[in-house]
Amino acid sequence: MFADIIVDLSVEALDRTFQYIIPKQWEGEVFAGCCVKIPFGRGNRLIRGYVMNITDQAAWPIERMKEISEIEKKELPVESKLIQLAAWIRQRYGTTMNEALKTVLPIRRQIKSVEEHWLNFALPEDEMKKELNRCLLKHYKAKARLLQGMFAEGGQMTSKLAAKKYKITKPVIDSMAKAGWITVTNQKKYRNPVFDGKASFEKKMLNEEQQTAVDAFTGDYRQGRRTTYLLYGVTGSGKTEVYMEMIQAVLQENKQVIMLIPEIALTYQTVVRFQKRFGDRVTVLNSRMSEGEKYDQYERAKQGEVDIVVGPRSALFIPFSNLGLILIDEEHEMSYKSEKPPKYHARDVAIERARQSGASVVLGSATPSVESYEKAKTGEYTLLTLPHRVNHVSMPKVYVADLRKELEEGNRSIFSRVLQEKIEERLKRGEQTILFLNRRGYAGFVSCRSCGFVLKCSHCEVSMTAHKNHVGDVDTLVCHYCGHAIAMPKTCPSCGSPYIAAFGLGTQKVEEMLNKRFPTARVLRMDGDTTTGKHGHESVLTPFRNGEADILIGTQMIVKGHDFPNVTLVAALAADMSLYAGDYRSSERTFELLMQASGRAGRAEKAGEVVIQTYNPEEYSIQAVAGQDAEYFYENELAFRRLMKYPPYSQMAAILILSEEENEAKTLSEKLAENIHSVCGDAVTLIGPSKAGLSRAKDRYRYVLYVKSMDEEAMACVREIAEEANRRVVNQKTCSVQYDRDPVNGY
Repeated sequence: MFADIIVDLSVEALDRTFQYIIPKQWEGEVFAGCCVKIPFGRGNRLIRGYVMNITDQAAWPIERMKEISEIEKKELPVESKLIQLAAWIRQRYGTTMNEALKTVLPIRRQIKSVEEHWLNFALPEDEMKKELNRCLLKHYKAKARLLQGMFAEGGQMTSKLAAKKYKITKPVIDSMAKAGWITVTNQKKYRNPVFDGKASFEKKMLNEEQQTAVDAFTGDYRQGRRTTYLLYGVTGSGKTEVYMEMIQAVLQENKQVIMLIPEIALTYQTVVRFQKRFGDRVTVLNSRMSEGEKYDQYERAKQGEVDIVVGPRSALFIPFSNLGLILIDEEHEMSYKSEKPPKYHARDVAIERARQSGASVVLGSATPSVESYEKAKTGEYTLLTLPHRVNHVSMPKVYVADLRKELEEGNRSIFSRVLQEKIEERLKRGEQTILFLNRRGYAGFVSCRSCGFVLKCSHCEVSMTAHKNHVGDVDTLVCHYCGHAIAMPKTCPSCGSPYIAAFGLGTQKVEEMLNKRFPTARVLRMDGDTTTGKHGHESVLTPFRNGEADILIGTQMIVKGHDFPNVTLVAALAADMSLYAGDYRSSERTFELLMQASGRAGRAEKAGEVVIQTYNPEEYSIQAVAGQDAEYFYENELAFRRLMKYPPYSQMAAILILSEEENEAKTLSEKLAENIHSVCGDAVTLIGPSKAGLSRAKDRYRYVLYVKSMDEEAMACVREIAEEANRRVVNQKTCSVQYDRDPVNGY
């Protein structure tokens, strides 16, 4: 057996490996991610290396290869722990080791540090005063100005301050240092992207439900029990306060904490609250930071200068050596799933990292994912509940507007009559409104405006997706799961109405129509176009939070975790956009979005109201939100999943085949299906292959094959077959095979 080993993580050529022979006595002890010592170079000096891969294929003639000298069995450095995590990601999600390494070790090159130059008196104060007087007598203006400035600043200051405030140039500083009057020292300064959290912190008293959840966690933690918890609390129940108490308990054990949030837009308010509580031991990581800022935060984490990191899923890989807790807020969010290889889910990777590190995991949500809910109910996760809002604040009142009746009664506006009435009330009272479109990606659906009938696939119980021809007209409806296709009907198959069309609406169109209907309203729009740049989200959220706008329009990002005390009305303009998104998870997505949206209304003293506009008010996800009855939704959804053998009652994977030639993509997908069927037999259920919903993107044709199975070994076999197919592709720039374990989006 042979081991491919990377030596010295500090070098930039991280991807290069060297192959060594594994001595017979260690064949069962050497594994991917473990730390070993190997003879390296001509002098055969022993250096440390990290095993990337185990193989029985020799890359070189055996007589030219060396053996591993020893296995490092003492405490492993954090990089090695992350490499072990990369090995697990590679095994589960079907990617190359290099891609897994790039995921867990995103900072791979050293960024030059920022240094401050400090000027200090080199002589006693009385002698420096004499030198100042001499400079004044001889009219050495610049030198005198520098000395006067240093006296004013307490005997020291930075060269940057000297230049900016006292107009001192570098030659003046150099000449005075050479004369022995001052000393110049360099001090490393971290680029710190964290917001100023100096405002005083006022600890809130926990209510009985919050305290019970905290006590359950801290009791387990102090007894050494490490497990996964689901903190299931309604919107406004004070989950963040519970998080902070849990963090405090972990910090008292000298452990470190990772806090994952689903959206960059939530970073500001979360970090500010955490800084007020925990001071400068808090840092942040996200994709909008500069490379230098990211590098410095990784260095601070490695040096033990921070204890808490807040950020989206990439923050999961901060190099903490003493990790004690991983918190995942809004654990149901799709953004925790990577859409690029390796297509990992942060929730599952967090649980594995916690297992390797001896840490606990807390998943928090008002609308847990169906998988997490089921695991909590069966006891795999420990369930902690917060069933009521804090301070006895009532849940909002929900109105369901039936758009079928609106059309029958002559209202062709996108705003139902009840919504128009509620907006008018808020404008008169000086209260705020949020309007959002709960759509997802490019997916659309076809619906009858007269009766609400939605065209579904006869094989998969998911809605058909409209496809346009080259002229721009809808001519075909396709199921994104099995490929079943039909022509676009001229009239509704259910009631015969001619009012049948693809349903679609954009935020800009809503803004335009809102300005026409309510010309005096101050309107802000928050979507991908208005939130570009490092502080794009806050450029919209801050003025709205400060009361500089009456109405905020946006996509899903505006209803996730935000706390606006003056918002008393929230409306989903088109609930059906997510309800029929061509995905077996569409009811779950709709329930989560609508329930989360309802939680933005009436979070303070003022009562909140919610308006849901839909063509299908009878659908169980909408009924559950209308009655604020989450259990009703989960009972119905789990019954559907059990019947159709969807997760959590099976394992599922998607294999995406991409090629610049359509015939190549089609042929390869068919061969893959044949191979999987011949090897796995009845252990798996295949759906497809078929054209993907997005059948062509960036000049590449896309075919997709779905696989369901109750057998973990069968799923591992499917992954290996997909990987082997990808390795055999002649030119991966024009053709590739991607494996997606536990997909959360349809293709």
